[in-house]
Amino acid sequence: MSSGGSAFRRRVKRAAELRAVRSAGSTAQEHDELTAAEEELRRKRAKVDDAAKAEYLIRDAMAQGKFDNLKYAGKPIPGLGEAYDPDWWVKGLLQRENITGLGPKAILLRTEDAGLDARLEAQFSEKQVRDILEDFNARVVDARRQLQGGPPVVTKTRDVDAEVERWRARRAAAAAAAPPEPEAQRSWWRRRKTT
Repeated sequence: MSSGGSAFRRRVKRAAELRAVRSAGSTAQEHDELTAAEEELRRKRAKVDDAAKAEYLIRDAMAQGKFDNLKYAGKPIPGLGEAYDPDWWVKGLLQRENITGLGPKAILLRTEDAGLDARLEAQFSEKQVRDILEDFNARVVDARRQLQGGPPVVTKTRDVDAEVERWRARRAAAAAAAPPEPEAQRSWWRRRKTT
């Protein structure tokens, strides 16, 4: 640590001691000494420019190890040098917290439409597939009726019966492509039933 930093700490410590003496009921001489010390400290602080204060605080933090193990140590700071975006903090929050489902309905419906086939593939019954498609179609129609501005809703509704037939065909193809269960891997209960 530099000698300037330790001298500053000594002065601050002395000022704290003098304040403690003042609050405990001091004599007039001690009061004058405290006032003079505080005035000297104010003058010295006024002489030091902001750059020197900042430099001192940075060096002090470095000496204490507060800059060790920073997240971007030795790496470029992300987003530095890009054009200013007034909503940078909102976008950062959405990305950090992985928040989804916010935005204009038109955009959300487009992204949902892109992943709808995969979602339907994961369903086990025809009723589940129909419920998902009917809900999706209702939200598309509702979004088209909204006149709040924003991007236009270009997502098309899906024909429920045609989608159910496609779902059945995909499931049948997947079942046909799956290899039959070998006899050795069947459970003992199934083997018992067949004999």
